[in-house]
Amino acid sequence: MPSSPSSSAQAAREALAVRLAHIRKDAGLTGKELSTRCGWHPAKTTRIQKGTAAPTDADIRAWCAACGALDQTEDLIATARAVDSMYMEWRRLHRNGMRKVQEDFYTLHENAEVCRVYASNGVPGFFQTPAYATALMRRITEFQGTPDDVADAVAARVARSRFLYQGNHRFVVLLEEWVLRARVGDAGVMADQLTHLLSVIPLASVSLGVIPFTAQRVIWPLEGFYMFDDRHVVVETLTAEINVRQPGEIADYSKAFRNLGRMAVYGGSAKQLIQSAFTHLG
Repeated sequence: MPSSPSSSAQAAREALAVRLAHIRKDAGLTGKELSTRCGWHPAKTTRIQKGTAAPTDADIRAWCAACGALDQTEDLIATARAVDSMYMEWRRLHRNGMRKVQEDFYTLHENAEVCRVYASNGVPGFFQTPAYATALMRRITEFQGTPDDVADAVAARVARSRFLYQGNHRFVVLLEEWVLRARVGDAGVMADQLTHLLSVIPLASVSLGVIPFTAQRVIWPLEGFYMFDDRHVVVETLTAEINVRQPGEIADYSKAFRNLGRMAVYGGSAKQLIQSAFTHLG
């Protein structure tokens, strides 16, 4: 079973806390003495050292200055920022709307040669029609209560589809059959989306597999994830985007993707499942 990336983010936060505690101890300071030098309450030092509070850049600078360890400041700040980016709540990412996140995904696709996607909760962004993307993103915006910039966000999302046709990019996608039948939009929206999926199957850049309802599971359904080459995995949960860069965890996701792929059908069989979903639109 793949390790929990949210747990890994906490483990990385705790590892940073241990480094800060060692710097304090090497300086011969108690927690209370360090707190006095930094000008904050001792409880803050305790929270930082336990990994329950993330230190800001200013906190790290004050900590290192108090301990006479200014030479470690920039490295610790870089580490703290990396930890912070591992687990990003959607409401924080979308605080000014969704467009910026979509542009960031565009860059990830632009820089990746191979993108492997397991989609258990919706059609991947680069396969979405504008109408499907609009219906989905409007529901997300309403649920999160974040600023409505859906039109701009949709334009940024569907722009990724250019990489299906341009450049040396490859997309290996596994869809749970449920994704084909979930009514994200009305019947017309879904009909257009399913038709579009049929149109991308022949592309040289695309490998599209569908995991049937009836497949004998060799691995349980997972939350959707994107693998960018073998260096970065983005996991999408209800509340957060989780960025995985630790090689051991990436290997787990790669193994999971291979096992999911063993259950999928491809080519004509995948087309039949898409066409079946189409006929059940009513």
